[in-house]
Amino acid sequence: MDRGPAPVPVPPGEQDERRRIPRTDAVLADPRLAEAAARLGRGVVKAAVVAAQRRARAGEIPAGAVADAAAGALPVTAAGLRPVVNATGVLLHTNLGRAPLSDAAREAMLVASGATDVELDLATGARARRGRSALAALLDAVPAAEAAHVVNNGAAALVLAATALAGGREIIVSRGEMVEIGDGFRIPELLAATGARLREVGTTNRTSPDDYAAAVGPATGFILKVHPSNFRVTGFTRSADVAELTGLGVPVVADIGSGLLEPEPLLPDEPDAATWLKEGADLVTASGDKLLGGPQCGLVLGKEEYVRRLSRHPLARALRVDKLTLAALEATVRGPRTPTDEALHADAASLRERARRLAARLRDAGVDAAPVDSDAAVGGGGAPGVVLPSAAVSLPEPYAARLRRGSPAVMGRVEDGRCLLDLRAVPPGQDEAVARAVLSATEGP
Repeated sequence: MDRGPAPVPVPPGEQDERRRIPRTDAVLADPRLAEAAARLGRGVVKAAVVAAQRRARAGEIPAGAVADAAAGALPVTAAGLRPVVNATGVLLHTNLGRAPLSDAAREAMLVASGATDVELDLATGARARRGRSALAALLDAVPAAEAAHVVNNGAAALVLAATALAGGREIIVSRGEMVEIGDGFRIPELLAATGARLREVGTTNRTSPDDYAAAVGPATGFILKVHPSNFRVTGFTRSADVAELTGLGVPVVADIGSGLLEPEPLLPDEPDAATWLKEGADLVTASGDKLLGGPQCGLVLGKEEYVRRLSRHPLARALRVDKLTLAALEATVRGPRTPTDEALHADAASLRERARRLAARLRDAGVDAAPVDSDAAVGGGGAPGVVLPSAAVSLPEPYAARLRRGSPAVMGRVEDGRCLLDLRAVPPGQDEAVARAVLSATEGP
């Protein structure tokens, strides 16, 4: 009878080492891990202990180092998300959560995490409008808007507008603005899912106001103007401005995408809510986690009659945001400059000096590091083609993977066989953390 291969004998020394691996309960009794269990939860800490014991059985660490390894592997929080230093040179990196929140927004979220008056008038004890102070902040920031509404992302704002204003009717949109917004989601499919019918006008590169006028009829719900924020079409092109679409007898809904509330001189081709409302748009939709620099949410700004129709539609309940988002949004709009704004306006000369100092420190420690000029981008589906002069620290390519696995994780980019750590989206206060991460990656395997 075949009993399979004979077991491989374990050398006596290795067998003894494995026998010395401490029991799980003994490791959990370590004061560091006991404190962490109270803060992170026993399950999270136990998983780190089990992983460390597994490493000891595999011979990766000594049996006596299990507690140290478990303590070193504990996450910052009980959640699985890890902090990442964004050194990619893309200010609004979708895979990194787009806009980092300001300290004011983070503090507002912390306060709102407990019981709060999100739908309560403390003076009367009666129910109040949800998120009223956040909506007031938006209206103060965009006086051209008569009313505002907030949903859970930019796509949701457009879906709600299509459902409330054009369900079972037609939405007129230019063929040149039937864009894909990312991850395979496309504007035409998104709108069709609401039950509205799309009436395409013009061509990919040229659509005139007359094309829209010819398509308007009794079945028209609204005209949709979409800013193609993640690509550019150049050459023989023509598109209709918002001002050219008003006066056709139907509402004009304009999606600016990037979330600018007012003009930004550094991005003259990027539309903003205030300008398009002044030009006659009835509704403007936008994202909150892009150039606005706030939390993920969708903004609806415009005429009161249309905003009210959206906010009272049954779908609005399913798309509403929570108190944490409302708090972060208000603090973003009313508070100090956001990290996104600071990165956008960072001085190129200062970035080069930071890269020079950081590279010099790393070279003194024996690292192959050099300061180089770099090109950064806005990202997040905004300001396509805009190049932001920046500076980076150039390292050997293997550092890219090592830094991603470090703590904190540092995300750079690889160009021409080198790992570039672009500093435009890295706050100056994180330079020291970047230096330590590189030195740790140098010492590691």
